Parts: sequence; C-alpha cells; structure tokens
Amino acid sequence: MVGSGAIGSGGIRPAGISTLPVQGVGAQHTGRGCAALVHAHDWSATPLGPITRWDPAIRAAVELMLASPVPMMLTYGAECLVIYNDAYADVLDDLHPDALGKPAAEAFGEAWSRHGMGDVIAEVYRTGRAVLEPESQVPIQPGGTEPAFYTQGHSVIRDTRGEIAGVLTVAAETTQVIHRLQSLGELTARLAGALTIDDVTRVVLAYAMASFDLDHCVLAVDDGLAYRYVRRIRGEMLDEADERLPPVWRRVGSDPGAPLVAAAESGRATFVADGEPLREVATDRHERRVRALAALPLRTPSLRGALTVGFTRAHNWLPAERALLKAAAELVAQAAERARRFEAQHGTAQLLQRSMLPEHLPELDTFRIAARYDVGVDGNAAGGDFYDAFRLADGRLAMVLGDVAGHDVRAAAVMGQVRAALRALALTDPAPPSVLAGLDRLVGSLGAESRNEEIFVTVVYGVLDPNDGTITLASAGHPPPVLRRAGHGGERATAEMVKVPPGAPLGLGGRWQTGSLRLEPGDTILMFSDGVVERRGKPLNDGLDALVAAAAGSASGDPRNMCSLATAAVEGTTDDDVAVLAVEHALAMSRSATMQVAAEPTGPSRVRQWMSTRLREWQVPEAVIGAAILCTSELTTNALLHAGTPAQVHIDLNAERLLVSVADTGTRGSVIRARADTMASRGRGLGLIEELSDSWGTDPTVRGSTVWFEMLLIRGDQAG
Repeated sequence: MVGSGAIGSGGIRPAGISTLPVQGVGAQHTGRGCAALVHAHDWSATPLGPITRWDPAIRAAVELMLASPVPMMLTYGAECLVIYNDAYADVLDDLHPDALGKPAAEAFGEAWSRHGMGDVIAEVYRTGRAVLEPESQVPIQPGGTEPAFYTQGHSVIRDTRGEIAGVLTVAAETTQVIHRLQSLGELTARLAGALTIDDVTRVVLAYAMASFDLDHCVLAVDDGLAYRYVRRIRGEMLDEADERLPPVWRRVGSDPGAPLVAAAESGRATFVADGEPLREVATDRHERRVRALAALPLRTPSLRGALTVGFTRAHNWLPAERALLKAAAELVAQAAERARRFEAQHGTAQLLQRSMLPEHLPELDTFRIAARYDVGVDGNAAGGDFYDAFRLADGRLAMVLGDVAGHDVRAAAVMGQVRAALRALALTDPAPPSVLAGLDRLVGSLGAESRNEEIFVTVVYGVLDPNDGTITLASAGHPPPVLRRAGHGGERATAEMVKVPPGAPLGLGGRWQTGSLRLEPGDTILMFSDGVVERRGKPLNDGLDALVAAAAGSASGDPRNMCSLATAAVEGTTDDDVAVLAVEHALAMSRSATMQVAAEPTGPSRVRQWMSTRLREWQVPEAVIGAAILCTSELTTNALLHAGTPAQVHIDLNAERLLVSVADTGTRGSVIRARADTMASRGRGLGLIEELSDSWGTDPTVRGSTVWFEMLLIRGDQAG
C-alpha cells in the first residue's frame, strides 16, 4: 500500500504515537499495470462491449483516468462495471486485479451495500448531480489492512449522445491528516499528565519524531539569561530505560543567530524549506546536515522557549503542516508553563518539608540508623509525617516517628512545632511518659489557639541505651514498630509487632505507659507511619501482616535496606505520606570512607580508583570489589550527568555486607516518588544494580537524593 495503507470499515487503530510517512505532493503510485490490463481484458461479454467499439467519450474518459496519478474509479452503467487506474488499485490492494471489469456488487461484495459506497454512486448515477464526500472512510477492508480515509468526488460521465453512462470517482487520501490530528489529540492527553519540564520534554520529543518522521528535533526553555535544551536525532539508540531517565539538558546562550533563540525571543515561527539553517550555530555533523527547519516559539507569560523540527532533506512546509505544528507548539507551551509552576510549588513544599526533618542522623559505634520520607498525594504539598533521632546528654539515643493529620502547609507547620518541642522536652527529661505528656499539652494549646479541635497527632517515641541495646517505648495512638530478630546458627530471621501499651493521640489529655525490648546484635527495629500499611478498601491488618512478612524475609537487617523494603512491602499505592525510621544493632563495628566527586568527566574514573584501593585494603573479596566498582561507577555517572552537581560516595563495610551510597544535591529528576525507578546511566545502571546487588533503593534528602546498594558478604546459608 502507498501512504498509510488500505481502506477499511473500522476506526483508526489506536497506537502509542503512530509513525506516519510524510508524502510529497504528487507522490507516485507503485504501478499496478491497469492500462495494460484494461486493454487486454475481454469486454465483449459486458455492457461496454469490445473495447474497439467503445463510445469515444467513454474511451477518452478511461484513457484520461488510466494516465492520472490520482486514484480514480469508473463505474459504468446500471451494473456499475468497475474500471480503475493504478493509483486506485493501490487503494484496493489485494482486491486488485480481480475487481477489474466486474460489476461492483461482485467486485466489492458486502462492502458495496454499506453506506458510503453503492448508495452514493447510485444516487449520482440516477440524478446526475455531483457529490463531494469530505474525509469519508471507504468501507472496503482488503487483507485486514489498516483503514484509510479519503476525500472523494463523484461525478457523472456522459457518452457522445449526452446520456449518463457511468460515475467517475476521484479519491484524495487524507489518512495522514486524520492520523496527525489523532496524534495531536494523543499529545494533548499525554501533556495533561506531564508534571515536570522533563516529563513534557519526553512526551514532545516522542510525538514530534514519530508523527512527522523527523531527522532532528529540539525543545528549549529559558534558563536565566540563557536557554537549556534537549535534542533528539534520528537513529539515536534509545531503550525503555533511557526513556525513563531525566533528559540530558544542554545549555545555549542568547545568540540571535540560533533559530531556536530567535523564535523564543521574537515569538515568531520561521520555516526554511531548503538551505543550511544551522550552519552558523551547528555543534556537530548532525546539525550541519539539517536542510529544512521549522522553529516554533513557546511563549507564555512566565516562559520563553522554542521547538525546532528539521529534515536532512529539502521539505516543503505545507500550510496544513505549518498550522498543525503551530497548534502543537501552543499545547507544549501551556504544558511547559504548568510544569514550571508545579516544579516551583513542589520545590517550595519539599524544601519546607525537608527543612523540618533532620539532615543528618547520629552515628553510633555499633548501632546504625537510617530513615526515609516519601511525599504522598501528588508530591506537590507538604505533609505532616516526621521522624527524628538524636543523642541525649547521657549518651542514649532518642528516636521518634509521628504523624500530623493533613497534607498542607498547616500540617507541616504543626509537625515542625511538635518535633522541635519533642527535642526540647527530651533533652530535659527523656522519659517517654514525660515527653508525651508535654507534647499533649502543646497540641491541646495549638488546637485551642486556632479554635480548631481537629488537630490530630500520633507519635511513637523511644529511648535506646547503646550499652545493652534496651529500648523503652511509648505510643500516643501510633502503630507499634516492627522488630526483626536476626537468625543465628543457620536459623531464619523472624519479625513481629512490638507490644507497646496503647495510648491516646496527643491533645486528648491521655496517660501513657511504656514497654521495653532489647535489640540483640543483628536485630533491627522499624518505626513507620500509617501510609506504609494503609490502602484504600483493604483491612489495616493486611498491611501490617505484609510489612511483618517483608521484614522477616529481608536478606539483611541493614536499616537502609529495611526502610526501602518497608515502603514497598504493601501492594498498591497510597495517597498518604510515608515515613520510616530503622535502627540496627550491628554485629560488629563498621569501617567507612567518603569521597567527594567534582562534576567533571574524570569523576567516575577517580571513584573507581579510590574504591579499588580502599576495598582491597579492607580485604573485601575480589568478586564483590568488581561488582561494587561497576555499580558505583554507574551511579556516580548518573548523579554527575543528570543532577549536574558534585556527588558524594560513601562506603560502609562490616562483617556481613558492603553498603555503598551515592548522593547528589540536585533536584532535577526527583520530583515524584515514581522517579525512584529512573536511576541509571543511559539505561544500563538500573539493570546492573538489580543484577549485581542484593538490595538497592533511593532516599530523598533535604536537597537532592541518595541512591544506595548493598552486597552481602555472608549469605544466609553460610551464616553460623
């Protein structure tokens, strides 16, 4: 089939974003040999009679039709005898050549009786009045091919006596226009779900490259006094993981000679059909090869940018195509402005949220601590969940996890007050009943001041004595922690909910009792907010059971691993915030080291050398060293490339495992929780980490994010 293919009775087949060929004006048909077939056909048994005796007017009309590059079909007489040219044979596809010379009802079968075929032609034949059908779908579906759309004109053919002899149908295919309009609708739908500039960029580049069969596409947005842009060229090797990665942004100055800058600054679209539009600003051979270029402005009250699309061949930008591109650019500009507002609001909310959480947790000789906080809802609001861990004056460790109901700035503000008050109270008298009683008075006072009795705060608070591992706990209406007991001597690990005496939420004037437990070496305690275990339409106990089972089945009790595992333990998504805090009693003291890596190309190689030297000094097995260096190199490359900031690599080794984390201070690409799955370096990193490590995860920090992985040195079947 030429163009988009054949014709059919169904609607347009839905697709992700369809790949559509661009047809030039006067595109030639494939050549079906209809002229030879018509002249060789035995017409003597048909109403037309032998071809040598055809009416001169009919013969002239047939010869004109056969010579035309436009799809044409002649249905002759009351039987609608079918004659057509090569271009229309391409429309019929596998119905050709059997349809030639037969009555239409026999040639097209059931399709002839459907609306839009036989009825229209019969009406024209009967009345003599021409009919134009704009963008109709011809109801024939040969070979199960994809349906096509046409604008069809039907007019009568008269013989030399002036009588109506047949109907001539001229078809102009509009499938490409229909598909591009469909793709524009798909673009609108996808942009509606794009939260960030990165999301918008991915959607737009995929749409433009597929819908217009481009060789070159660039999307740029203003970045201070300059612009940053993402480029896509034909033939780039992109896999599914690449598509999930934050796009690689480049910077360009405000050079008015650059078409994208000129469009962004002037607000006017330009179209070059053939030339060297990027000659003065080309950065590589791909840009120097571009001959045809359209530069479309992206302008809103708060955003300047441009979208450029190009070909390495001459291309006439037809009026319909220009209009479609301009419409697409308007949609992109509005989506980019929405995304920029979201990122600004999200950044403010996240900064507020994380500024109220501890940036660093205490470091103890034989106790390891980790925490994680994930924003619920759409990631665009501050929440009320919080955690904290700090050293007391006598050397003990205070640890707390709480939840203020709500997902707004007010909830975050109450959370900040409660956390600050808890520290002050604990540093004065760390006993759990005393601390909770003081917090209860605070929450009651806040509710009275605001004349709002709906302030609802729950807290679980404990004090750990590092000398013997005992923990004294009290709960104010909060879910009890999970305790993971390490298996020794080949035994499996177990987990259970800690038996903490229940108490009323804060602000209700309750009294609280304490419970106690002892963390043995290898054990881990996990505090969590209800967003970890609650799911709509499911009993709370199901979530609690899933969390306990996940803790028992964990490969290790490492606190970072436990935090990551907890956030994914219960199936389904939650609209609530998620906070977890884990403390492990280590089997032995760890050895650790940290390296700061500058945002420069030599960074990953320096990390590899540093890790190799340090891990061999620590006598880590060679197999673990090789895998760890490979994974760390990928994570470091990803941090430097996509966050665009220096990175910090931290390694921590004990008798059980090697833990490596790579932290950046960038915010790009870490806007929503789903972005946790995007860590990779050009699509390879994710698979490497999953394949080579025993566990891995991402932790958001006050600024930026941390990606970590763990490799066990002693397997469960080797323990003891």
